[in-house]
Amino acid sequence: MSESFAELYRDALKGVFIERARQQLEQGSDALTSANAYAERGKPEFVLAFLLLTESQDEVKREVFAHAFERRAHISAQKAASFDAQYHRPFPLIQLEAQKDLRAAKQVREGQPLQGSGKERRLD
Repeated sequence: MSESFAELYRDALKGVFIERARQQLEQGSDALTSANAYAERGKPEFVLAFLLLTESQDEVKREVFAHAFERRAHISAQKAASFDAQYHRPFPLIQLEAQKDLRAAKQVREGQPLQGSGKERRLD
């Protein structure tokens, strides 16, 4: 049997993100709505925190979490292009991080643990 969403990703997150998410939920926020909002902003750390605190189906959680990585990759690529134009030189490390985020999105969609350079990947 494959691992659940929580089993796969809970160790990739520092407790501070969970605590912040809990505070927002105590103030009346909806976990899935908040996760989607943070996904649009490219913030997978906060997305994961809210997804770990909701009872949604794992498929839904994987899709939202993967989307957060894709948005962050897109935002990073835009930033790299902007810096390239502004400073007239490339920013390959930003592009590298965008590629890592796209790889993470693929891993999440496939139900695999986050990996980077052969080690478990932490988000923070």
